[in-house]
Amino acid sequence: RADTGNISIFAGCDRETFDRILPLLKNMGRRILHTGEIGSASVLKVITNYLATANLLTCCEALVTAKAAGMDLATAYEAIAISSGTSFVHETESQVILNGSRDISFTMDLVRKDIGLFQAVADRAGVPLEMNPLMIKIFEDGISRFGPRELSPNIIKRLEEATGLDITAPGFPPEMTDDEPEEPGYEVVPRGR
Repeated sequence: RADTGNISIFAGCDRETFDRILPLLKNMGRRILHTGEIGSASVLKVITNYLATANLLTCCEALVTAKAAGMDLATAYEAIAISSGTSFVHETESQVILNGSRDISFTMDLVRKDIGLFQAVADRAGVPLEMNPLMIKIFEDGISRFGPRELSPNIIKRLEEATGLDITAPGFPPEMTDDEPEEPGYEVVPRGR
């Protein structure tokens, strides 16, 4: 999405600087959010990466459980996609999981770094997290089994090995796609929306 100028951009800086750099940001992304003071964009990016990781892990568990329960994986994918269980991660990463390529060009060591950064933010803020420490353990186990440079969706291999199931299905793309239009354009997202 970055290659097509179709990414979301968080900008942490004073408003005057944001207004001055906005024309440049419009060349790089579609949705642009002024997040507040310097550093705020970094914190928000860590938070969004944490949520994407949680989505990835729950998508893996859902797909393995669907297969173990005898469901057709293509049907399970569509059911999730049209229901309250859907997410950007499901609609993109689940497809490459089901294809078997699992190629999103993001590795387990990078996920571990991101959720570690999220943990550090929470620790500094005095938030006693429960899910993130478990996610850190899951990815540390994945790294010890498959290596730090293993593609992050291959975290599902932990469950495939535990169940003996192959979580692939025909008809899914080998690379991550989404339904975002690729035509030029932008939206400056107002804060509080």
